[in-house]
Amino acid sequence: MTVPLTPLSLSRLVRPWLRSLAATLTLAGSLTLTIPDALAQSRFYTPISLPSSNEITDVLSDLDIPTGQGGYARDYAISLETGDQVAIDLTSDSFDTVVMLLGQGGMTIGENDDGPDGTTNSLLFTRITTQGDYIVRVRSFGEGAGGEFTLKVTRLRPF
Repeated sequence: MTVPLTPLSLSRLVRPWLRSLAATLTLAGSLTLTIPDALAQSRFYTPISLPSSNEITDVLSDLDIPTGQGGYARDYAISLETGDQVAIDLTSDSFDTVVMLLGQGGMTIGENDDGPDGTTNSLLFTRITTQGDYIVRVRSFGEGAGGEFTLKVTRLRPF
């Protein structure tokens, strides 16, 4: 599949996907993006799976999902069970964090901007009522550019 693109549309379209596509760029009078057919038919949105430790240190950048508010977001997939009580802790020295838990169809289950410790880190507590796959969304507040962060999801155990 070959799609002709202008330099401006190429910039807007390709930057978020460059890391996940095996794509080639050629210059022949205009910019052309060539994508193998198998990739052209695959989904472009694929959340990152959290490692088995449910903790990751990563970087939020302008290559991630634009929020429409000047910032960026990065999504992580996690499976949760009915009755799970979870604490989602997002910390960064580089930007003002916001953490969200999204359920089926993108419905917001919970969101936190600034945690109880008075910093711009985020801490979200929630109880899961339906077993399934969820998305933990890491984003910057407002027009924050991003930077390094640590995300940790902890299943809380009753005493």
